[in-house]
Amino acid sequence: MSGKTVTRSQLSEAVYQEVGLSRNESAELVESVLDEISDALVRGEVVKISSFGSFSVRSKGQRIGRNPKTGEEVPILPRKVLVFRASHVLKSRINESLSPDGANGGA
Repeated sequence: MSGKTVTRSQLSEAVYQEVGLSRNESAELVESVLDEISDALVRGEVVKISSFGSFSVRSKGQRIGRNPKTGEEVPILPRKVLVFRASHVLKSRINESLSPDGANGGA
């Protein structure tokens, strides 16, 4: 991992640079998109973004886990988890960036 992180402000700055909206309008647009994604996930909907991937919420049931230090069994309560599945297009772009010649290494 490179340790770099893309922030909301960097996303809105990229929108500002690419689209030509004002900085405030760009920030509002990014917030609006993120809010809509969040709201859809809270409603239990799947969010699919073409050529990027899909986000969904999955319910996990209660199960028995183990404390790694003591070995004691402890219940893990039911919960919901966010799942992201990258599209094949995104996976290909990521894998192309890893190969020395930019070509996908046979995958």
